[in-house]
Amino acid sequence: MIKKKLTTKEQTTFLEVLKVRFHKNLHRHKSLDWKAIENKLIDNPAKLWALNEMEKTGGEPDVVDFDEASGDYVFFDCSAESPVGRRSACYDQEAQESRKKFKPEENACDMALAMGVQIMTEEDYRKLQKLGKFDTKTSSWIHTPADIRQLGGALFADYRYGHVFVYHNGADSYYAARGFRGKLRI
Repeated sequence: MIKKKLTTKEQTTFLEVLKVRFHKNLHRHKSLDWKAIENKLIDNPAKLWALNEMEKTGGEPDVVDFDEASGDYVFFDCSAESPVGRRSACYDQEAQESRKKFKPEENACDMALAMGVQIMTEEDYRKLQKLGKFDTKTSSWIHTPADIRQLGGALFADYRYGHVFVYHNGADSYYAARGFRGKLRI
């Protein structure tokens, strides 16, 4: 079983990475206070572990919102391109198993589950794109509604020509330039 807690040294090192990123990108969270976020992270070791998984796979997670109703901070993968450690994956296990030839080693849904994060929705993705330009050379799977998935499809998005584009593809497709972006509420 995977331990879902960082060592004290890993925690200290990773919190410093997040702090530097937070201060470098204040436009993403103008009204938020780092110390309050840090305290919440320290109080939630499994969530801090999940953020570290986002970091290890190239996601560069950063806080992008505070939900006043729930008291949750919302983190998104903020890497310029789709996280490199999560690419070449089809959408889900059903799609992965359905491939007769050249099965991908991974699928986005199982990877997200193992990391303890959610795949961004279309709404999340559009919100991310208001914070900068992301996926200008890559694309990212996004959460696919059940009715589309039942017909064999899945959704992905990217940013081209100054616009967010949401597309469909067979859920069993996978590409070296397509991964997925995660979100985490703490």
